Amino acid sequence: MSGEIALVSTFASEEGCARGIEELHEARVHDFKAFMPFPAEHVLEASQHARGQGRSRVRLAVLIGGFTGFFTAIIMTVGTSLEWGINVGGRPIASIPAYIVIMFELMILFGGVSGVITFFILSGLPAFDPETGYRSRFGVDKFGLVVRCGEAEAEKLESILVGAGAEAVEREAVVVEHGAAHH
Repeated sequence: MSGEIALVSTFASEEGCARGIEELHEARVHDFKAFMPFPAEHVLEASQHARGQGRSRVRLAVLIGGFTGFFTAIIMTVGTSLEWGINVGGRPIASIPAYIVIMFELMILFGGVSGVITFFILSGLPAFDPETGYRSRFGVDKFGLVVRCGEAEAEKLESILVGAGAEAVEREAVVVEHGAAHH
């Protein structure tokens, strides 16, 4: 029976972990997760390149949220002015310069809130259960690379990871809960 396992590899440096990701990319393996004791630029860039990820989609969410806030402010201020129709000192009923501050504030508010919400959704946060293969040393002084694969290809991937500079490679069974989807 060929089940799914996780190969948990430990690297001493961010360069080694990034090299491991690049080697996996060359072997056309993209189902991995990297753990780091600090945000390591080399590892993040290698991971994004290997998965074909461009820039973050959070930027688009902030842009859409900003436009939504801006147009919401226009509708609220101009709509309220036209509904009430109070003529103050002979000025136009809907005077845009008076509403610029409100437009700006709602644009910033909606953009910021939509960015934070999108960040949490795309990050999978909060994560209450630890990830398969996570080791506490990955948060202290080591870099970890966890690769999900079938037992048939585990030997090949182990040699790739060791060749990239992994200090240790361990096998761990992947427990899939009922109804849980695999990413």
